[in-house]
Amino acid sequence: MNDQNCIFCRIASGERPARVIYEDDRCLAFHDTNPQAPMHVLVIPRAHIASLSEMKETDEAALGRLMLVAATVAHEQGLDESGFRTVINTGREAGQSVFHIHAHVLGGRRLSWPPG
Repeated sequence: MNDQNCIFCRIASGERPARVIYEDDRCLAFHDTNPQAPMHVLVIPRAHIASLSEMKETDEAALGRLMLVAATVAHEQGLDESGFRTVINTGREAGQSVFHIHAHVLGGRRLSWPPG
């Protein structure tokens, strides 16, 4: 199920442009338009799931695929040796601005802790 008001659903359907670096039948990865690190990629499921807190038991495979694709993208971008961060923001106060679950893959520089 997709939400036509969701920008990520529109990107997944090809209706909106994005700098795509990975895609398969279940997920899509593309460069963030407001990068917070030299490498900042978003990984989304093609199916619309608003947030981590709204996932259901039937979405378990989608979350697993999301994480596998995040690791694949990090490897393909050469981040696995130096390290990378994977972040899923859930809710407005946590920084979620697009309510379609997505993982941020960040790397290419030393990342500080705590993050926010």
